[in-house]
Amino acid sequence: MKLKWLGHAAFLITSEAGLRLITDPYTPEKAGYQPITDIADIVIISSDNDSFHCRADLIPGQPTVLNALTLAQTDKQRVIHGVPIRAIEAMEALNHKFHDPDQNGMYRFEIDGLHIGHLGDMGNRLNAEQTAFFQGVDVLLALAGGHPTLELDDLKILIDTIKPKIVIPMHFRTLRYKPRNTFWIESFLSYFDDELIHFVCDYEVELTTYRLPTSTQIMVLTHSQ
Repeated sequence: MKLKWLGHAAFLITSEAGLRLITDPYTPEKAGYQPITDIADIVIISSDNDSFHCRADLIPGQPTVLNALTLAQTDKQRVIHGVPIRAIEAMEALNHKFHDPDQNGMYRFEIDGLHIGHLGDMGNRLNAEQTAFFQGVDVLLALAGGHPTLELDDLKILIDTIKPKIVIPMHFRTLRYKPRNTFWIESFLSYFDDELIHFVCDYEVELTTYRLPTSTQIMVLTHSQ
């Protein structure tokens, strides 16, 4: 499986068989990242009303689009093109400094035997049910910029509890990201010992079940867009 960070909360995951899944595509003009030109078979959005997380209409091709919030409120799980996808309800920060908080969905899916969790646009400490939802994930796509998403103290609690093999930070401040209201990556990395942090120096990494680390490692990617 190849995992490519497009920017913000958007990733492209490509299976060994060539299936392509994109998470939480953004609006380029608002986010500051370049338009996504990758074709996808599946697009998962964490909600349908947040232009930083929902722009499946901008993805080329004719992907099957899944709203994680809708899934969480209905079937809880679907299998699309052979990919099992589960979702659970979440909220933006209840003390949001910029607007009233919106609902969204956190989700997880399995590709090539790897269990991948995406924190959507969660803004609060996860409760017991939400924490249990992420138990067993191999790769956690983690909101690493602080408010208005999950506070970093609460994110560290989640990571220490579920112990994913790999944590890939997302949704933090970069030179391209237009909003200036999130932390740079250093704030998140300060919670971990240096030997646990790996700078890939690229926007794409190849992951396999037999090459997973035995304990949690932080893998920092550059954005492709």
